[in-house]
Amino acid sequence: MTISKEAISFDAARLKRSLLKLSFGLNLKFVDISLVVEKVSLAIIENLHLQDLLKLTSEILASLSTRHYDYSNLAARLLANHLRNRLGDSFSANCERLAEHGFIDKGLLTIARSNSVLLNESIKPERDFSFDYFGYMTLSSIYLLKKDDLILETPQFLFMRVALGIHGENLSSAIQTYDLMSQGYFIHASPTLFHAGTPTPYLSSCFLMGLQDADVNSIYQSLHKIAMISNAAGGIGINVHDIPSEDACNRGIVPLIKVLNETARYVQQGSNKRPSAFAIYLEPWHEEVFDLLNLRKNHGKEEIRARDLFYALWIPDLFMEKVEKNEDWCLFNPLHAKGLNEVYGEQFNRLYAQYEKKEMYVRKIPAQQLWNAIVDAQIETGTPFMLYKDSCNRKSNQSNLGTIQCSNLCCEIMEYSSRDQIAVCNLASIGLPKYVVDGKFDFERLRNSVRIVTENLNKVIDISKYPVPEASYSNDLTRPMAIGVQGLWDTFMRLKIPYDSEEAATLNSQIFETIYYSALETSMNIAKKLGPYKKFQGSLASKGLLQMDLWNVKEEDLTLDWKSLRSDIVKHGLRNSLLVGPMPTASTSQILGFCESFEPLSYNFYTRRVSSGEYQVVNKYLIDDLINLGLWTDSLRQEIIANDGSIQEIDEIPQEVKNLYKTVWEISQRVTINMAADRGRFIDQSQSMNLYLAKPNRGKLTAMHFYAWKKGLKTGMYYLRTKAASSAIKFSIDLSKRKRDETYNTPTKRQAMQTEEELETTPSCQLNNCESCSG
Repeated sequence: MTISKEAISFDAARLKRSLLKLSFGLNLKFVDISLVVEKVSLAIIENLHLQDLLKLTSEILASLSTRHYDYSNLAARLLANHLRNRLGDSFSANCERLAEHGFIDKGLLTIARSNSVLLNESIKPERDFSFDYFGYMTLSSIYLLKKDDLILETPQFLFMRVALGIHGENLSSAIQTYDLMSQGYFIHASPTLFHAGTPTPYLSSCFLMGLQDADVNSIYQSLHKIAMISNAAGGIGINVHDIPSEDACNRGIVPLIKVLNETARYVQQGSNKRPSAFAIYLEPWHEEVFDLLNLRKNHGKEEIRARDLFYALWIPDLFMEKVEKNEDWCLFNPLHAKGLNEVYGEQFNRLYAQYEKKEMYVRKIPAQQLWNAIVDAQIETGTPFMLYKDSCNRKSNQSNLGTIQCSNLCCEIMEYSSRDQIAVCNLASIGLPKYVVDGKFDFERLRNSVRIVTENLNKVIDISKYPVPEASYSNDLTRPMAIGVQGLWDTFMRLKIPYDSEEAATLNSQIFETIYYSALETSMNIAKKLGPYKKFQGSLASKGLLQMDLWNVKEEDLTLDWKSLRSDIVKHGLRNSLLVGPMPTASTSQILGFCESFEPLSYNFYTRRVSSGEYQVVNKYLIDDLINLGLWTDSLRQEIIANDGSIQEIDEIPQEVKNLYKTVWEISQRVTINMAADRGRFIDQSQSMNLYLAKPNRGKLTAMHFYAWKKGLKTGMYYLRTKAASSAIKFSIDLSKRKRDETYNTPTKRQAMQTEEELETTPSCQLNNCESCSG
């Protein structure tokens, strides 16, 4: 199948009729079709092809989306309609076309042929008109199967392919999954969308592993495994705690990381769907920790930089305590001070003290010296990520396997890995705004969807192809998954609840309690039929200890019948060791048109630059409210843009609207961390929590980190989001009138123990576009 390249004659009247036909349900009071046709007419060139006209018209429509978001919706409809006309509405016929190019699994093709009538009737092609331009372009540029840039499936065909890829001949479950996914109730992660139903079903998102040996043979065997995982579209967390420091006999971690950096550059994930992505984890007692902190910096010698990787610290409580008390900290060479990475809590403290007493350290420094280097690196580069080793291990249902030594690329997966086990996880996310019905949140509908997602991911574990045997072996033992969310902010907006309100805090907790409960209940019911996962006995859950118990939550503070569920889990077991882990949901949120994960909106109006292009993003809820108030005019729109997307300084907008539509810059980080802790009680993995500071300094950042640590978070910080002094993108926020926090030169105990009231810092900038964990 090819697209005609014959030139066409431009017909303005015909274009107008086509756009009007596609405008059903849109707000034509604020969408001027005649203006669009006029702009297209002025931009017409000679020898115009149909594809050029579609591209031109959709881009002009999208450029007008700051006037009303329905321009963006119409742009997507125009492209979706053309694709539908070219491919038709028959799913089974499209499977035949995909088979011609070797893009579809033979078993799925057989199912499509044998059940063509039922599957074709189940497809709802009109749902392709539900995307906005950003979402549709994300789908078409990254996810839809294509040959030589020619798209070979519609979004609805993709959703059905994925559903059948998961459920096979169980057509009722496949159609149920298709129906819910195509309406945005949930969506599977990027690798599953890429590969389900294809001859290469690499469906897993996240991998965790360690590099234990520094000899050339071992390192290059590990590099081969890393390359294979990356080529299968997996994001990887790699711990290097065990790699000896540089000396006469050892090369140290920097040359090794440089090799990993070049591997990441060479291997393109998922047939170039996105660049390779590795996160390097190190404990802060390692002698070369200062070198790691410098690897992403923009200045310095190129031979000691590795800027294509991401860096994370796996921090024991003892280090935080020594920083707080302004005590000394020891740096060790793991070649001599063995085993520090293999223990946590009191065992770690005793082993550390033993090595310190025997003077086995390479050097001893003030703990705050290293702390300053950490926060300085974060201010400059946004990394290293901050994860708290003791909290991750103490609160893990995999603690019976051994010490967890790192997380994944996006800091939400907490799983045990070892020499013979490469941890792996399969992801999906719930579209929370879909559960707002008639002004109320429908918890029963959420509970049912979580059941379906849990069953789906449990099947994904079995049908997925694993790029290395160590990953297959690990998954067979523990069968973990991570259910996340997207659109928590949208949910609050649909309910007219400010993000920083008590009502939002309560709903946040209730949503995650419901998700965790339903996932556990479903996993327990599967275990009744198929048996528990192999390493269930000895786990905390086998002893009746669930995540809330590990956070010391009182029974009266819970809303569901946990007593009965605990009893059933002890009796029947769980099919899956881990179940909940909110990930960034970067690209899948773009598809569904929701705000990422549990994050607030970054700006009310802004330009988003991603791999598929540059897009205008607008706050549709704000526009609707301003229309209802009779305030939405071109002059007000211009004023919001002039205020870099903020409405807080615009007098004519009512205060209750300002309170509702605070951007991420205008919400206290105390709220962000408190909400993370509240939901963390029901998250058995962890969560990709970003911190935001417009103008960071050591004092602010120290206060935020210590507050997060003391709240018991596992992931204390994914990225630090900061704002450039002079933004190249107009849609940012000018906070020059805000009071500047006092700048501290060095962290002190006072800073580390700042109260909640002092954490009135404000959040930041461009959202992360990590797709490896996009659930």
